[in-house]
Amino acid sequence: MSGAAEDPGRHASARKRRRVGRSPLFHGRTRAVRRDLSQLVCALAGLGLGLPAPLITGGPQVNAGRVVSLLFTLGFGVISLVSIIYSMLFLVVQFSASTFTPRLGLFRDEPIVWRTFAFTVGVFVFTITAGLTIGTRGTVSVLVPCAAMILALVALALMRTLQMRAFSSIQLAHSLTAIVTRAHRLFDALYVRPYDPGRAPAAPAPQTPAPSAAVVTVRWSGPSAVLQQIDARSLIRTAQEHDCTLAFRAAPGTTLWQGRPLVDVTGGPMPDTALRDTMVTGVERTFDQDPELPLRLLADIALRALSPAVNDPATAVESMDRMEDLLGRLAGRDLEVGRFTDGTGRTRLTVPLPDWDRYVRTALDELLFAAAGSPMALRRLRTLLARLAEQSPPGRRAVLEERLHWADGAGNAAYPLVWAASEGR
Repeated sequence: MSGAAEDPGRHASARKRRRVGRSPLFHGRTRAVRRDLSQLVCALAGLGLGLPAPLITGGPQVNAGRVVSLLFTLGFGVISLVSIIYSMLFLVVQFSASTFTPRLGLFRDEPIVWRTFAFTVGVFVFTITAGLTIGTRGTVSVLVPCAAMILALVALALMRTLQMRAFSSIQLAHSLTAIVTRAHRLFDALYVRPYDPGRAPAAPAPQTPAPSAAVVTVRWSGPSAVLQQIDARSLIRTAQEHDCTLAFRAAPGTTLWQGRPLVDVTGGPMPDTALRDTMVTGVERTFDQDPELPLRLLADIALRALSPAVNDPATAVESMDRMEDLLGRLAGRDLEVGRFTDGTGRTRLTVPLPDWDRYVRTALDELLFAAAGSPMALRRLRTLLARLAEQSPPGRRAVLEERLHWADGAGNAAYPLVWAASEGR
C-alpha cells in the first residue's frame, strides 16, 4: 500500500489516496503520550481547582474546620484506591500469563486502568490543596465539600468499572473477544482494499537516484528491543529532505539486536538519529502496527491448552473459532500494503509486512502438530482448513489445501473410526 506525506484532508484526491493507498496506522504514536500525560494533566487540574476553593462564596456557609477534616479524609481515602488498582493489575496480568499466554497484556493496556489512576491522583491533589488553602478560615461555601463528594463518587464509579473489567479479563471468552476486536480494528485500518488477483501490479514509481546509487545498510546499535511502531509520515518527510529511499528489513513486531540490519538507505545519506527518532521500540510486541500478533496470541492460547500439562482441547477449539474469523477476513483483503510514496508518487519507504502464506503458517503450523494428539482439536482444524479453502480466492488455496491434506492423513491414521464418522461435516 502506498502512502503520501501530504495532508489527506486538503484535497478530495488526497482523501481518496488515503482510503485506498495507505494506512493511518503508520502515522501516529500518541497513545503512549496520552497515557503518560494524563496523570500530570489531572494533577494540574486538581491543583487549579483546589487553590481558589476558599474564594467561592456562593451557597450556604459551613464550618471550615469540619470541611478541612472531610477533605483530608476523602483525599487519603481516594488515594488508597491506587493500591487496589495495582493489586488487580498484578493479579490479572499474572493470571493471564499463566493461564492464556505471557504475551497477553490486554488488561494492563486498558485505558480504564490509567484513566482511573489519573483521576484518583487529581481528586487527591484537589482535596489536599483545597484543605490546605482553606486553612484556619471560619467558614467556607458548602459547594467545596459537595464538589469533593461528587469527585469521590466518580472515582468510586471508575473503580467499579475497573473491577468489572478485571473480572472479565480473566475469562477465556472475554480475552478471545478482546484479541479479535483489536485485530478487526487493525486489519480494517491496514488492509482497506479487497483482494483482486487480476489487478496488474503497480507501475514502478519514478526514481531520481542514479542506477549506481549506493545502498547503505543501517544496523541496530542499541540493546535488544522489539520494533513496535514506525512513523511513516516523518520517515517520508525525512527521506524527501535527504533525497533518499528507505527500505526496512525489519517489520513491526520484530526483535532487534545489536548489529541486525534495520533499513537500507538508497540515495543521499541519512543520519542515524533522524531514523531512530521515527521509531518506537519496547520490550514486547503491541497491537499498534503488528498485524501478525493477534494470530500469534490465539495460536499460543491453543497450544497451551493442547499441552500435556493442561490438556484442554475445548479451549483450543474456542481459539480456533476466532482464528478462522481472522483468517477468513484476511483471505479477501489485499495484503500488499508495505509501499509508501511521497506527494510526487515516488516510493520513499517500504516496510515488510506478512503475506497470506505467513499468516497461515503463524496461525496453524504448530497447531497441526499439537492437535494430532486430540481428535476434537484435529477435527476442528480440518473443518477450519476446509472452510477457508472453499471461501478463499483460488490463488490463496494451495497453502490451505496442503495443510488440509496433512490433517486428513493424520486423522485417518490416528482416529480412523472417529474420522470416518465425521467425514463431510
